[in-house]
Amino acid sequence: MSTEADKARGMLDTFASVGVRSFDVTFTDLEGRKLERRGFLPSRSTDELRHSIGPLLREAGAQQHNVILRPHKPKRAELIQLDDLTQDAARRIAPHAFMVLCTSPANFQAWIAVADPRPDFARRLRKGAGADPSASGATRISGHPNFKARYAPAFPTVEITEMHLAHVTTRAELENAGLVAAEPPKQARTLVSPTHVGRRKWPSYERCVQHAPPVHQGERPDISKADFVWAMTALDWGWSIKETAARLLEISSKAQENGEGYALTTTQNAADAVERRRAPAR
Repeated sequence: MSTEADKARGMLDTFASVGVRSFDVTFTDLEGRKLERRGFLPSRSTDELRHSIGPLLREAGAQQHNVILRPHKPKRAELIQLDDLTQDAARRIAPHAFMVLCTSPANFQAWIAVADPRPDFARRLRKGAGADPSASGATRISGHPNFKARYAPAFPTVEITEMHLAHVTTRAELENAGLVAAEPPKQARTLVSPTHVGRRKWPSYERCVQHAPPVHQGERPDISKADFVWAMTALDWGWSIKETAARLLEISSKAQENGEGYALTTTQNAADAVERRRAPAR
């Protein structure tokens, strides 16, 4: 019978099969907060984690702490995370993924390695596959419980449901499978509102955080939603996608933790929302 550590090593080996050589490791509590003390271990090699994962998981489990991995980008492909998938969506995507996980009841996550990526492809794939558009690129480790307060006391275990070692796909394969949303028209990226031309100031990020809804009915504001609303406002005020994403990296703690990919994806999704709002009613 596979132990918790064996299942975790299976995940590490699956990532390694598509070229991942190191990870950032984050520890969070039941409310999803990063631990203040020893809550982040940067750039841990796959071999290092394989040897230390047993004691690490035992300690985390005893404290009801989550162990979250963020794989570093491999040289041979771009990794795209498809999160918050239904079971049907996960089945559809599975033949093209190198790994599929069940992270909580009826909630799945797939990881795809694309050999020939290009800008905006990850966003289009997430949209076409019906995945969370703001996936962070980090995942709970396999074999370990998903410690969230709403699941207590019967915490579900994160499990790999499918793995295809070393499977790397292409844009054409994913497009032919009908998993990729169409490219937006070029004019949808102009994003300079005539009513705001010349208004060169940034919206208040603090105000967006103050008015953001709480996370899971708790007291903490949902920073993802605050980032999204702030980006929509900045774009509507005439800032470009590139400028807005760069500024978001400077002011958002979540963007700083999740990196450029998160900032750009959030801004691109905000751009789509701005354009939909501007489109005339039919």
